Amino acid sequence: MSISGKVDPVVRPVAATDIAEALVEGLRDFQALPLYGLCFGALYAGGGIAIMLCLTAFGMVYLVYPLAAGFALIGPFVAIGLYEVSRRRECGEPVSFGAIWSAIRARSEIGWMAFVTLFVFVIWMYQVRLLIALLLGLHASFSSLQEFMTVVLTTNEGLLFLVIGNAVGAALSLILFSLTVVSFPLLLDREVDFVTAMVTSVRAVVTSPLPMISWAAVIVMLLIVSALPYFLGLVVTLPVLGHATWHLYRRLVVPVA
Repeated sequence: MSISGKVDPVVRPVAATDIAEALVEGLRDFQALPLYGLCFGALYAGGGIAIMLCLTAFGMVYLVYPLAAGFALIGPFVAIGLYEVSRRRECGEPVSFGAIWSAIRARSEIGWMAFVTLFVFVIWMYQVRLLIALLLGLHASFSSLQEFMTVVLTTNEGLLFLVIGNAVGAALSLILFSLTVVSFPLLLDREVDFVTAMVTSVRAVVTSPLPMISWAAVIVMLLIVSALPYFLGLVVTLPVLGHATWHLYRRLVVPVA
């Protein structure tokens, strides 16, 4: 039984073929309703660009690379509107921005999941700054991203920063992925508490570890590559991955009879 007293969602295993099929179905959703996908993708990309401009204005351009790497962490939260688009298309319900917003607002537990997601992202950015202070100098500052990358790639301290930073980032990404890959779609689909949603999400990953970790790797790599051209690639990548996540959720969690 869940904390809310309801029966826990039933999780079933998936295979690599389910991942591929979910991606195909996600692409179909995007092609069927491109306006919504492009709007949410543009919102995500616009947030990345705004943060990048702020970092540049404050002379912290060297944090652009860690930001691009960690920006994938908040993808599940931003894509929640895309899950609702896929759900409505699946059920034959009318799709509109007003209907999407109403559905999200009606689920108060989504706010707690959003807090968890943003909290992990803040931890990611703080640990990057801490590693820079510890390994590259307490008052380390770089005038350009190129200068930062030169130090990182050509010095022992920089290489150590790169290894430790990527290892910590991978661990945080895996933890947050395990907590959110099913949580947000489940909270939209059913009346469950956010703790039950996170537990169900972790159970889904544990039930199919190799396919799910492969899916996580695909998401992170696509989002990072899409973020490199000034975050513009995210306009298309995010909606496809968001729709695909909904369809993968349908394969992971047994529907209510």
